[in-house]
Amino acid sequence: MQRFTTFMSNQQITVYGTPWCGDCKRALRVLDQHQASYQYVNIEVDDGGRSYVEQVNRGSQSVPTIVFPDGSVLVEPSASVLAQKLAGVSS
Repeated sequence: MQRFTTFMSNQQITVYGTPWCGDCKRALRVLDQHQASYQYVNIEVDDGGRSYVEQVNRGSQSVPTIVFPDGSVLVEPSASVLAQKLAGVSS
């Protein structure tokens, strides 16, 4: 589990992932359970998304990479870490 701060800020949560990634599916499930609004970017088909993930993760395509409106980033978070972050975002 890694945490990074990104250089850019988004208006909503953005999830960078791949369709075959179990951690990505779990993260999306947690976001849905918390009724969080998010945009999903499949880095297998989105070159810009893939480049961004590689930039944030020092060349690695680590997914899920989740960017929050405050500019913070979670990479491969556990369900509990993601839920805690979502609780902080909604408060």
